[in-house]
Amino acid sequence: MSQQHALEVSSGERFEFGRNWAAFLKHLDDRRIHDAEQSLIEMLEMDNFKGKTFVDIGSGSGLFSLAARRLGAKVRSLDYDPQSVECTRELKRRYFDNDPDWVVESGSVLDTTYLAKLGQFDIVYSWGVLHHTGNLWQALENVIPLVKEGGKLYIAIYNDQGGPSRRWLVVKKFYNQYPLLHMPLLLASAYRLYWRSMLRDLLYLSPGATFRQLRENRRGMSVWRDLVDWVGGYPFEVSRAEDVFHFYRKHGFVLTRLITDGGLGCNQFVLLNVGKVL
Repeated sequence: MSQQHALEVSSGERFEFGRNWAAFLKHLDDRRIHDAEQSLIEMLEMDNFKGKTFVDIGSGSGLFSLAARRLGAKVRSLDYDPQSVECTRELKRRYFDNDPDWVVESGSVLDTTYLAKLGQFDIVYSWGVLHHTGNLWQALENVIPLVKEGGKLYIAIYNDQGGPSRRWLVVKKFYNQYPLLHMPLLLASAYRLYWRSMLRDLLYLSPGATFRQLRENRRGMSVWRDLVDWVGGYPFEVSRAEDVFHFYRKHGFVLTRLITDGGLGCNQFVLLNVGKVL
């Protein structure tokens, strides 16, 4: 798997998510961990996770695996990116070294043979990951057998904005194929995304307000690292919220929480497996 990943990166067909997360971990603190915990509690509507099983598909930095474990869940973390796997292992070493109730491993959500060996979980979590697999709808289908009846699926998928989404796809391809363009594309993208709000901040004599608000709404994540992830994140697919809803409804899931982005970000879904087709 690591060889295939390396080939995809070297050919410009895949962003090094793990490299970005390794930089993020240098700045991880208790506040960010607390924010991650609170986001899980709020979206899943659960005060504690004791006795629950939690699988983190595409664990990235490992922050949300850590949050789930601190909340009491038995956690399994997997990622296709070798550096992301190491990031998650590093967090386990820092906070839960030698803990048998947190397993970290390399794995792909597109590998159905591998997934079949994992069993089922009370909570299946995959935030901002499945649209980076190169086969979004297959990935959405592959996670279904992992959710216990009565269990919850919490996913976040990029919102389909039509033309703007297609233009960002071009930016992402350029970012991955031409390393010398990394910084120019990041700066241009930051300007494109935030110039209106930064101008408003200046007019209201509140410079930096936009970025302070972004920090508060980042689920414990970093504004800069999220920007790098957004600009570089490739493969890249999008979907309308209603398409995801109808897909899972046909597979016996009921929508319990929904946050729609309305822009270029992710629509968030919490779906309950009721065990019957509706």
